Amino acid sequence: MNHSYCQTCATAVCLQGVYKVYNRKPVVQDLTLAIERGEAFGLLGPNGAGKSTTIRMVTTLTRPSEGDIWVAGCNVVKQPLEVRRRIGVVLQQVSVDGDLTVWENMEFHGRLHHIPLAERRRRINYWLEYVELTERRDDPAKILSGGMKRRLQIARALLHQPQILFLDEPTVGLDPQTRRKLWAIIRQLNQDGMTIVLTSHYMEEVEYLCQRVGIIDGGKLIAQGTVPELRRQLGEGLVVKQLGDRWEHKFFPDLAAANAYLANFEDKTGLLVRPSNLEDVFVELTGHQLD
Repeated sequence: MNHSYCQTCATAVCLQGVYKVYNRKPVVQDLTLAIERGEAFGLLGPNGAGKSTTIRMVTTLTRPSEGDIWVAGCNVVKQPLEVRRRIGVVLQQVSVDGDLTVWENMEFHGRLHHIPLAERRRRINYWLEYVELTERRDDPAKILSGGMKRRLQIARALLHQPQILFLDEPTVGLDPQTRRKLWAIIRQLNQDGMTIVLTSHYMEEVEYLCQRVGIIDGGKLIAQGTVPELRRQLGEGLVVKQLGDRWEHKFFPDLAAANAYLANFEDKTGLLVRPSNLEDVFVELTGHQLD
């Protein structure tokens, strides 16, 4: 991977040898990663692994200590304003202004991006309808439910027509029905051509939304690929054994091999064969349960 490749339109996000050091302690170490234009990419890792720091660097909120980051063909250190024009960001913390109405939150964001009046109104109407908030346009944002506030954040992040949408734990703390509604919005955006970069602790969310996954642990990228690729690397079949209040996992190339292993046991109490999933891969590679 070279600089010219990072600047090509094929790559939405490109990191080369990126480090971030706080108080002489590396939080992100030698991170090299390319996210293609139009793909949905999931960034996973236990708490403190460096996910949020990586997102902050890529979205120009903090400078890398070393290495190069290119977003939509622009260097995040040398061209931060150009990067900000090309990205939308929805952070984990709710960041809508509660005292403004839904419409006013959108209007304020549109003015910050110098979108002309007529075009601004057209886009606000379009995105509020897209996230099903048209009927709440005159309500103060503080009376919205958590899910509605998150949908407003997404609509606001899309108002200036970014090429790439960064979502940091977008459904944390939301009920399952609201999460599914947000999934539908995110998936449709990606199907319409939007590049999505997502961090999440919900494995089923990542499996549903993302074509590829990168796993960070200790500030390093320890695995990346599609979910089927990651499962094949460790094994698609799993024998699970219950030991008191914990579970032991043993990977096999496929279910047939796992079943053949199970057949060796006369007493199969507490033993189970099933296909491996992304959560199994995550726990095996990081040694961490999901929070």
